Amino acid sequence: MSEMILSPDSRPLGKSGITVSPIAWGMWRFAGVGPKEGRALIEAAFAAGVTLFDTADIYGFDGDGGFGDAESLLGDILAGTPSLRGDMVLATKGGITPPVPYDSGRDYLTKALENSLRRLRTEQVDLYQIHRPDILTHPQEVARTLEDMVSSGKVRAIGVSNYTADQTRTLASFLSVPLSSQQPEFSPLFLDPLTNGLIDQAMELDLAVLAWSPLGGGRIGTPGTPREEAVAAALDTVAKRTGVSRAAATYSWIMAHPARVIPIVGTQNADRIAELADAFRITWTRRDWYDVLVAARGEKLP
Repeated sequence: MSEMILSPDSRPLGKSGITVSPIAWGMWRFAGVGPKEGRALIEAAFAAGVTLFDTADIYGFDGDGGFGDAESLLGDILAGTPSLRGDMVLATKGGITPPVPYDSGRDYLTKALENSLRRLRTEQVDLYQIHRPDILTHPQEVARTLEDMVSSGKVRAIGVSNYTADQTRTLASFLSVPLSSQQPEFSPLFLDPLTNGLIDQAMELDLAVLAWSPLGGGRIGTPGTPREEAVAAALDTVAKRTGVSRAAATYSWIMAHPARVIPIVGTQNADRIAELADAFRITWTRRDWYDVLVAARGEKLP
C-alpha cells in the first residue's frame, strides 16, 4: 500500500521565486494580544518551522484602532526587533471595506497597500492578496493595479483570496506577471475546493494554495454533529497511532494532497503552535486519507 510522507522543507510560492514553509501562521486574531506576547508567538512559529506569516488590513477591525490593528501590532514588533523581518515571508491582504463591503478599484487598492506598509513599518511585502473579489471592478483594472505594485518594488508577489476558479482565471488572463497564490477556505469540514475546480486550477497554473480555517473554525477540535464526530474519529485513528494531536493530523491530512496545500494556522497559543512540527511525523496510507474524506463527505465514495 502506497504511503504519503510529508516533508518540512520549504517549497516554492507558485512562480514567484519565493520559498515558504509548508505551514503558515495566520494573524486574524493577533490584534488581541500585547507586543510582548505577540513577539513570543512569532518566535514560537519560527521555532516550529514557520516562515510564512499571513495577515490583512481588516484583521483587528473590531479593535481599538478600528482598522489594521493586527498589522499595526506586527509593525510595532518588527520595529522593536528588526531581525524578525528578515526571516519572515510576509503576506497581507486588502480590498474589504466595511460596510461597502468590497473595493478593488485602483485608487482604493493603491492606498490600501500604502497604509499596510505604513502600519507594518516595512518598505515591501512579500505577498499581496486581493482579500475578496469586487464584482464592480473590471479584472483588467485589478490586474494593472497589481502589476504596478510589483513594478514599484513594494510587492514581490501577488495572489487572490476567496476567488472562484473562473474569477482567478479571468484575472490571470489580464496579468503580465503570474499570480502566485490562491487562498480558499479548506478543511475536512469544507471540501469545496476539491470539487469546484480551485485546487485543480492551482495545480494547472502552479499556484500555491493557502488554506484558511483548516480546523473548520474549531469544530474539528470540538465536534458537535455526527459528521464532525466521524471526521474527528477518523483523524484520531491516525493521530493516536503516531502520538500527535488531532489538530496536527488535520494539518497533515490537508498537506498530503498533491497540490501541497499550505494550511494557515490561526492559533494564538504558543504550545499549540509548537505542535505544528508534529504534522510531519505522520505517514498517510491511501486508506487512512480516504477514510477521513469519506467521513467528511458523510457518504461512501462512488
